[in-house]
Amino acid sequence: MIKINNQIISGKNKPPLLVAEISGNHGGNKNRFLKLITSACKNGADLIKIQTYEPKDITLNIKNKHFKIKDGIWKNKYLWDLYKKAHTPYAWHNDAFKITKKHNKILFSSPFSPRAVDFLEKYNTPLYKIASFEITDLKLINYIASKKKPIIISTGMASFKEIKKAIKEINKYHKKIIILHCVSNYPTNLKDVNLEKILILKKKFKKYFIGLSDHTNNIYSSIAANFYKPILIEKHFKLDDKYKTTDSKFSITPSKLKELKKILTELNDIQNIKKNNSEKDSKKLRRSIFSIKNIAANEKLSEKNIGAFRPKVGICSSKYFKILGKRAKKRIKIGTPIKVSHFL
Repeated sequence: MIKINNQIISGKNKPPLLVAEISGNHGGNKNRFLKLITSACKNGADLIKIQTYEPKDITLNIKNKHFKIKDGIWKNKYLWDLYKKAHTPYAWHNDAFKITKKHNKILFSSPFSPRAVDFLEKYNTPLYKIASFEITDLKLINYIASKKKPIIISTGMASFKEIKKAIKEINKYHKKIIILHCVSNYPTNLKDVNLEKILILKKKFKKYFIGLSDHTNNIYSSIAANFYKPILIEKHFKLDDKYKTTDSKFSITPSKLKELKKILTELNDIQNIKKNNSEKDSKKLRRSIFSIKNIAANEKLSEKNIGAFRPKVGICSSKYFKILGKRAKKRIKIGTPIKVSHFL
């Protein structure tokens, strides 16, 4: 089971937790940022994730070839400019925590510097996320782990050796870890999702929960992942398809988030092994043994005077061969359900 602030939020026979990642989909607009959080709370997210950084927490304000993105959806952008546009200002966090508390949801963040961790600690954030690109920053991972909060760690691009090193660093303080399969390609093509990696991670890291960070621009892979029993699924979240942001090409809308939550819940019901009472009434329509003619007292029960017919009100039809040759204790009228009390 997973506990956050001593509250069980997931466990056996539960659907995966659904995380809505706000990321840079606010487009630098605080009002839109808060609307995103409210909408995520209302449309199925169990947890809401933001990112806590300023550009100086991630990169240097230098415009040369080393800091210029060469391909992908952010091609030709400088890292400083990208993060300046996508970052969530520290000043917005207070209202974000207030909104999620009002909706009884959990807000957490990916901090990108010790400074960001210290800032989040002021809000007593209940868990942390380590982004895929930071999995090799052992200094940052160590500092986050020192706060002894549960940690979600994304593994895009990472080798098993790199994952093990990161986990070893966290283990210096605790073992409360969720490992996410992730493909760090934005958006991720369906042919590259590689969901079986979830099973591989489960085998290699048996002590920890495994989930999925899904960067596709639809919900298909998240639905399919449910059959690998991830503990958590994370999707980037946007308000609509009209507003273009740094992350909008691999994010889903409120209607899709709500649909995904519904499907994951229903699939969980389908997959769970439990006592099924829904067929109880239908059992009455099984066959039982009836007299097909009047049977005299002391007459043997035979193929000529008994048969198996619906409904099941007498002896089950499965006992047919066992009662052949038994003698009737008393006269039995045609159409009577045969019971043990009818024969000697």
